[in-house]
Amino acid sequence: MASNIGMMDSAYFVGRNEILTWINNRLQLNLSRIEEAASGAVQCQMMDMTYPGVVPVHKVNFDAKTEYDMIQNYKVLQDVFNKLKIEKHIEVNRLVKGRPLDNLEFLQWLKRYCDSVNGGIMNEYIMNYNPVERRSKGGKDRNSKGSQKTTKSLQANNMHNSASGDTVDLNKMSRPKQGRGSAVAGGATYSEEIQALSKEITNLKLSVDHLEKERDFYFAKLRDIEILCQIPEMEDLPMTVAIKKILYAADAKESALEEAQEYLSEAINTVETEVESEA
Repeated sequence: MASNIGMMDSAYFVGRNEILTWINNRLQLNLSRIEEAASGAVQCQMMDMTYPGVVPVHKVNFDAKTEYDMIQNYKVLQDVFNKLKIEKHIEVNRLVKGRPLDNLEFLQWLKRYCDSVNGGIMNEYIMNYNPVERRSKGGKDRNSKGSQKTTKSLQANNMHNSASGDTVDLNKMSRPKQGRGSAVAGGATYSEEIQALSKEITNLKLSVDHLEKERDFYFAKLRDIEILCQIPEMEDLPMTVAIKKILYAADAKESALEEAQEYLSEAINTVETEVESEA
């Protein structure tokens, strides 16, 4: 039962459709995209199905929409991994962003791991597992509970301040004193600067997201080419070998392309020579 699965393992050749079918059939869901499993709830429930009683389902938020709630789910999952001594680092920051490639790779690993437990045989517990009923026991509305606690805490502090004579006058806090026009102007300037910086940060985040999606898109294309080059019938062809020389180049040197072209040219000349000699 391997928790460490290399990137060249056959587990990572499993396609999106197979992963989605596996999730939907096991957990009685209707996911149509890999990104829909980014909340971490699916992963927690898969481990709950695999290891009875290990996952604290009441802590899993199956309706998680915010990154905060998703991160809490992954904390639960990491605790389960630690408890089971599964050496697998979870790239939480990447997963909660809903990046298709990162989520696909993690689910590919998870499927391989779950299938390896008990040799992939569906035991009695898995066959009788009721995913819908288990999800009904999950935790919800963490934010609202947290905000209620915060509100109560603030109310308690205000009561304490009132009792000690330190009364806070909200009107004085919200209105500047008369005769301090410069302070008002300064506050307005700071507010404008904050808004400008916030807008700039938002634009930068959008740019980063766009670049990351573009990077993932082209990485997926390269991965498809690599898989194609590994087909036994093709891996020894001159063109395939030339492509591999570029894919596996140690750095971004231009010589990688030159080396591939040189190899391909030599291979073609060799074939032509052999054909002429046979003729």
